[in-house]
Amino acid sequence: MKVLVTGGSGQLGRELADTCPEAVELLAPSSEELDIADAEKVEEYFNSSHPDAVINSAAYTAVDQAEHEPGAAYRVNAKGAENIAIAAARAGIRLVHISTDFVFDGGSSSPYRPEDDPAPLNVYGASKLQGEKSVLDRHSAGSVIIRTSWLYSRHGGNFVKTMLDLMRSRSMLKVVADQAGTPTWARGLASTVWKAVSGEVTGILHWSDSGIASWYDFACAVARFGKDAGLVSAIPQIIPVSTEEYPVPARRPSYSVLDKSETVRALGIQPPHWQDNLEKMIDTLERDVLT
Repeated sequence: MKVLVTGGSGQLGRELADTCPEAVELLAPSSEELDIADAEKVEEYFNSSHPDAVINSAAYTAVDQAEHEPGAAYRVNAKGAENIAIAAARAGIRLVHISTDFVFDGGSSSPYRPEDDPAPLNVYGASKLQGEKSVLDRHSAGSVIIRTSWLYSRHGGNFVKTMLDLMRSRSMLKVVADQAGTPTWARGLASTVWKAVSGEVTGILHWSDSGIASWYDFACAVARFGKDAGLVSAIPQIIPVSTEEYPVPARRPSYSVLDKSETVRALGIQPPHWQDNLEKMIDTLERDVLT
């Protein structure tokens, strides 16, 4: 089976490569080799490589920067997703498309189900929602959309690695404590995506690790596990602050926990607790990864 992974140099793309099943021939072009926002280039790539399935993990993920350059966000997250869906539909192959918890506004008091109405608060979330709609419009019979949340890994830039860097240089940090979600190890998501590739479920699924945390809770756990792993010499003072005290260009949902029960049923898997996965990921880090 030949599987095309877009966004191969990103967090999820690299974890998909690391966890690729032996029976799969992986195609993971760089964004320079395959610009998914260029419909002609996408068609040419599909015609020359003939993949049996495609995982669209390519995305514009600079949430705050998207407020200043919405065109760039929509170009990849909406138009790019549409191009991939059109090409997959023409080829008659399965598409697994990755989306985000940021399609929701945070007004819920219970975990969001796949069928709940989205209402994004920022450009990034809106662009990803448009990408979802395009996938369902263009290739609903052969596509599954997996929404995830608060992704991190040993690869690329993310909250965990940023916190570890700051903890090595500062004695005090302020972290938002009134936004709730679930941290998700990209390696665990990758394993779920591979199951979805070989499955038959279509529509929208949710996947994250289990449990609930604030960014403050997340930072405290990073400090504890980082200290245990020898990646920080001392745990700094971590001060919880409100969203209002830490203004950023893009509004975030105050609550974006995802209900994964349908995914558990459809794929026959259970998500580990986020702290268990965080500890495992930090244990894999080497000091030079953080420099």
